[in-house]
Amino acid sequence: MAPPTTARVTAVETHDIRFPTSRDLDGSDAMNPDPDYSAAYVVLRTDAADGHEGHGFTFTIGRGNDVQVAAIEALRAHVVGRSVDALCADPGTLSRDLIGDSQLRWLGPEKGVMHMAIGAVVNAAWDLAAKRADKPLWRLLAEADPAWLVSQIDFRYLTDALTPDEALALLVHGREGAAERTAHLLERGYPAYTTSAGWLGYDDEKLTRLAVRAVADGFRQIKLKVGADLADDVRRCRAARAAVGPGIRLAIDANQRWDVDEAIRWTRALAEFDPYWIEEPTSPDDILGHAAVRRAVAPVKVATGEHVHNRVVFKQLLQAGALDVLQLDAARVGGVNENLAILLLAAKFGVPVCPHAGGVGLCELVQHLSMFDHVALTGTTEDRVIEYVDHLHDHFLDPVVMRAGHYAAPTAPGFSAAMRPESIERYTYPGGTFWAADLAARKENEA
Repeated sequence: MAPPTTARVTAVETHDIRFPTSRDLDGSDAMNPDPDYSAAYVVLRTDAADGHEGHGFTFTIGRGNDVQVAAIEALRAHVVGRSVDALCADPGTLSRDLIGDSQLRWLGPEKGVMHMAIGAVVNAAWDLAAKRADKPLWRLLAEADPAWLVSQIDFRYLTDALTPDEALALLVHGREGAAERTAHLLERGYPAYTTSAGWLGYDDEKLTRLAVRAVADGFRQIKLKVGADLADDVRRCRAARAAVGPGIRLAIDANQRWDVDEAIRWTRALAEFDPYWIEEPTSPDDILGHAAVRRAVAPVKVATGEHVHNRVVFKQLLQAGALDVLQLDAARVGGVNENLAILLLAAKFGVPVCPHAGGVGLCELVQHLSMFDHVALTGTTEDRVIEYVDHLHDHFLDPVVMRAGHYAAPTAPGFSAAMRPESIERYTYPGGTFWAADLAARKENEA
């Protein structure tokens, strides 16, 4: 162990980074027809001799990213001046301080823009901790003392469903056989599914071509966006099923488009194509609605979670039997600490976790959470897959690597969150070189 230092966090640097994905309809769905994938990006700088920085972000889809950046900046006073050693030894202290700021907490509490900002900063702290430990984050978590992991979790509001003692028992049991699973993970990777073929704005030719390519690339599950027009969805699902054949799982995603009764009718209408799950069939806040849909559309599974605010709502979804597949998001809740709680809740209830990763950088982050879950918590990848979308990875210093439909386990230290400096310079809004040139061209065309 390195000797303690007097190093401090010296700056919280923020960037409003946006990519023009709406122009090719990448990411398009029934609720979000024209997303510009964006990152409210944060860098924790320190005066430590090792030169390490902590990188984190939260994902948005364009306008409003400036609001998200402002929320991150509102947390600066809680971070600058902290001991680097203390922060990396106990990121939970930072998490508790950020969540506990009563005046900012009032804006949630523990939900929305402010909570996502907390997640970005907390994730940046974990990135810094993993770099200083010289380990990828999944390995830092998997090899950590179970009692220390429990100390990182806020159990307030959870103990009627999960106590610290229960969490510790799950983690202690999860460590059995971890070395063998680590070796297998490094050799084989973690299974993935792809949404890259199924964006709602793609025509049938592109959908079919990309679905065929996905199967050839080793994916055993693809996902289609649905919910705008039933006749279109029937046609697209028929084309996708014909392209991939009966042995490939086909998931569908409504992105919160429907009322409960409508979700039931629409899902039943698509049942002939053997959908594996229906994702976000209704409001992400409607726990009882999800439960009603689940009862009505079985054996089609119900999946949700990418827009769930916090661990408390996940707890209630599990308690109510409202979902078959839990889709946590690395950047919507309060960072790694809260996602540890969500993983443990899912493990206790026996519900598989298939993270949401449809967004810039989310693939890079969630792979670490799933790999920790596999190695040191649930010990399985059965019915577990990580979403994969095939764009924007080239902007990261340690991008995801796919091999035969599997995520290769990251080996570089950190949380895989660091973006290339040239990408930050080019796509910072509105003054980056891409956006400045784009704005100038639009003005010229309007003249």
